[in-house]
Amino acid sequence: MNTTESSSSSSPTSKLDSPDSSNSSSPSLNRGFFAVLLRIVPPVLIMAVGIFGYLQLSVEPEETKKGKSKPRPIKTQVVELVSQNYPTRITSQGNVRPHDQITLNSEVAGRIVRISPNFEDGAFFSEGDVLAELDTADFEATLANAEAQVARTTSSYALEKAQSDQARQNWIRLSSNEDEQPDPLVLRIPQLKQAEANVKSANAQLDRAQRDLERTRIRAPFDGRVRQRSVGLGQAIRINSTLGTIFASDYAEVRLPISTEDLPLLALPENLGDPPVGVELSDSLNPGNGALWKAEIVRTEGALDASSLELFAIAKVDDPFGLHSGKPPLRIGQPVTASISGKILENVMPLPRLGVKRLDQVYLVDPDKMTLHKRTIVAIWADEDHVIIRDPDIPDGILMSTTKLGYAPEGGQVEILPDINPDALKKSAWLEAMGVSNKPKEKQN
Repeated sequence: MNTTESSSSSSPTSKLDSPDSSNSSSPSLNRGFFAVLLRIVPPVLIMAVGIFGYLQLSVEPEETKKGKSKPRPIKTQVVELVSQNYPTRITSQGNVRPHDQITLNSEVAGRIVRISPNFEDGAFFSEGDVLAELDTADFEATLANAEAQVARTTSSYALEKAQSDQARQNWIRLSSNEDEQPDPLVLRIPQLKQAEANVKSANAQLDRAQRDLERTRIRAPFDGRVRQRSVGLGQAIRINSTLGTIFASDYAEVRLPISTEDLPLLALPENLGDPPVGVELSDSLNPGNGALWKAEIVRTEGALDASSLELFAIAKVDDPFGLHSGKPPLRIGQPVTASISGKILENVMPLPRLGVKRLDQVYLVDPDKMTLHKRTIVAIWADEDHVIIRDPDIPDGILMSTTKLGYAPEGGQVEILPDINPDALKKSAWLEAMGVSNKPKEKQN
């Protein structure tokens, strides 16, 4: 009985458990399916992408089918090169300096009682102008004493002369021998010579007193200008005291260094009779003011500079302060740029510096074939605007590119641009980069 109940009770339990076992097997099947997909799909995708890329690369582009496009021409501005005689100008720099500058010293001692307005820093003066005056009281007293001494010695000399003449007459009257010469002591010759010497000494003292009195008035030795005054009113000075520094204003000088490379291009004056060389000076501090001064190289220094191995030429500038010409003044110490007239280079070819690359390379354009060719040059001289060459292999009439070329293949075709200003050229390049043509449309027939 009990056995039947236990079996019957266990049977329902087994029926209830069977559905749960079927449900637990379903997730395991799903996980297996997804695992298979993860193994198969990535390789398939990679193969599909590879096949697609291969097909794309194997397709011939449309442009290739039609044929390769024609290379675009190189656009550039050009100038025509022609052999000619080229005048050279050498550039140098220097500072304006006075040709004659002195220290004004006192020749006598005294107290300054007057200073002229012309003896101020920067003031102009003329030769003979009184720049300063000293107290003259002591010098006037010395002059008066000298004049009195001259009067006394002159009187003493006159008295001795009269006594000597009288002694000679007495000796002649009393002498019995006409051929006998009188003794100098009898004629008072020593006394007469002493009196004469006293007169000369007194006159010399008088001259000195007059000069010293005149020296109390310090005068300008030449036409010039005051660089610096060193004394003041009421100051007591000694002999040879420095009163100030002055310099001549009739002309100034500029010391210009000339390199040994430029010396063959200049005919500098070496001897006294050699002609001067023309120079044009401009202001180095303010080049844009347009002021120019004419000058001449009148001499050169006798030796090369030990450190730079340059020869210094001395240029003379007349009327540097514009007192007579009305030009802007040159200041002492002012830096200037000198343009010196040089020799003429014969049968040379000037190249615009704008078109010279790396100092020795140019791009030439064959005017017949309109092709571009790179050429190495050897410069014989250069200035700010041109590089000068003498090359028999470059014929007259050939064209030279003056445009900065980013890409310049040898033998490339060239399209010559008109001479336009740089702003317009930039605008044209910008429009072309944007795909907008700024060329005029051709008229249709």
